[in-house]
Amino acid sequence: MAYSVRHITNFRYEPAVRESVMEVRMQPRTDFRQRCLSFSLNIDPRASMMMYRDFYGNAVHNFDIPERHRVIEVTAQAIVDVLPARSLDADAVGDWNELDERVAQTDYWEMLLPSYFAMPTELLEKLADELDLTRRGNPLELLQELNGKLYEMFDYAPNTTEVDSPIDDALKARRGVCQDFAHIMITLVRQLKIPCRYVSGYLYHEDKSRDRSPAGATHAWVEAYLGELGWVAFDPTNNLEGCDRHVRVAVGRDYSDVPPTRGVYKGEAESELSVVVTVLPVDAPEPEEMPPTTVIRSRSRNAEVNAESEQQQQQQQQQQQ
Repeated sequence: MAYSVRHITNFRYEPAVRESVMEVRMQPRTDFRQRCLSFSLNIDPRASMMMYRDFYGNAVHNFDIPERHRVIEVTAQAIVDVLPARSLDADAVGDWNELDERVAQTDYWEMLLPSYFAMPTELLEKLADELDLTRRGNPLELLQELNGKLYEMFDYAPNTTEVDSPIDDALKARRGVCQDFAHIMITLVRQLKIPCRYVSGYLYHEDKSRDRSPAGATHAWVEAYLGELGWVAFDPTNNLEGCDRHVRVAVGRDYSDVPPTRGVYKGEAESELSVVVTVLPVDAPEPEEMPPTTVIRSRSRNAEVNAESEQQQQQQQQQQQ
């Protein structure tokens, strides 16, 4: 399935700020599951831009706006061809010993270790006990079971956690957003000695789908390394396995590796961030103009504190979906 993706992010400042430096991760990946056929990134006001790939192979665009400005608009557009969902054979994974042997032959050690947002806690251990999460049965079938249990046990509730919230906030409330679901599942899967990574991207919402995550938003899910099957995607927010509706943009240890935007500015200003995302089949008619699905405002702070504040604000866009 080929999709047309448009991701528009607006930053507004009052009064104007003196300089902004920002990096963007919005270009869909090209790999064994999908091909990014075209991609464009437009910055207004105009800015010189450079592109590099980070440690995990994600495309990162970096730009600097040196003059005073009140508004930044970042518009990313892509056409992505996603392959049909593959059938998963549990027998291909083998038993736990076979999986351990395959993992030992890889270089995915960083996806086995605790990371900034995927850190084991006492509440997580209690959840693991509640789930009877031990190395039992078939590894693939166990992760399919875990994916479904997290969907059942946790409510999807926007604005209940913050971008920098530890997993304990969602564990206590038994609710959160896609970022929280992904971090909880990653931490649990790594404790089973299975490499697991965070995926940011988009989900195409069909009319017949029963997804809990909203249309017009970025999305997050996980991938676990299962030997012969390679990286297998699980979406605990919607109780889905990886399918041709998932468009992958970036992978990392957790959200801190893959925020769609991250940056700083100079000056004291009240700021507002708004985001609009559309994902449609390439042959679908052009949609009507949509209102922002995310609007975040912050009050003015002194210049020294403001740089860190802005970095946090920009990372909110995926968290609030």
